[in-house]
Parts: sequence; C-alpha cells; structure tokens
Amino acid sequence: VQLQASGGGLVQPGGSLRLSCAASGTIFRFNTMAWYRQAPGKQRELVADITGAFRTTYLDSVKGRFAISRDNVNRIVYLQMNSLNPEDTAVYYCKTEERGRQFWGQGTQVTVSS
Repeated sequence: VQLQASGGGLVQPGGSLRLSCAASGTIFRFNTMAWYRQAPGKQRELVADITGAFRTTYLDSVKGRFAISRDNVNRIVYLQMNSLNPEDTAVYYCKTEERGRQFWGQGTQVTVSS
C-alpha cells in the first residue's frame, strides 16, 4: 500500500486549501482513510477520518471548517480545509490500515500565516 499526499502550502488566515491523498496497492473502498497532523513540538493528532461506508469523524477544533471525502473510483481521499487559522499549521499525513498494518503517506506541509 502506498499513499501520496499533496496540496499543502502557505495560506493566509481565513483561506482554504484542499489536500489530496492518492492510494495504490489497496482495494481502498473498504478501508477507513484518515488525515492526521503534527505541529512542531506536538503529538500527531487525528484530524478526520472516513469509513468505507462514508461515515466521518472530526477533531472538535476543525468541525464545521474541514470536510473529508473520498473518491473510490480514483482511490483518492480529500481534506477540504476552510477558514484556516495559524493553529492549523502542521504537517498533514494520510493514513490507512489494512491486514492489521498501518500505512502512512509522506506528509504535506500546511502553513497558515499572514
């Protein structure tokens, strides 16, 4: 299983970004896909996930601002991030689990700054 994350960048407070994570080597449509983030000096935290049945969960601080979605045909999971603030600055990782193993993407940097 390989995960390739993209879409990060520098954005001003209040701005938006959409992250993408393309998966290969996996059936995908049955997997729960997740986005995590890790800010400097902080532990990695779960931002959002989406099950194969399209059920979603979100970190409290991103509810109403972020939306996770998936495209099972193209094996991509997205994270639409709106109303970004400096506290959202972090490296964002996508993750899945399959056959009892965790698989992580390489991370994409999101920086929110004026």
